[in-house]
Amino acid sequence: MSTLPTLLTETALFAALTGALYTASVASVAAVSVVSRSPERRRDARETLKILLRRRT
Repeated sequence: MSTLPTLLTETALFAALTGALYTASVASVAAVSVVSRSPERRRDARETLKILLRRRT
């Protein structure tokens, strides 16, 4: 039996998990940038968002 279907399934699962983890990271940093009381922490969270959401051209 070919291992290609298994490899494709595992690769798709890994890609989905990686995307979900990235989305959760961005959402949590965005929440900190809005909710945090400390101006320094909000500023740091915004800088982190700039790095995470940087567009590559």
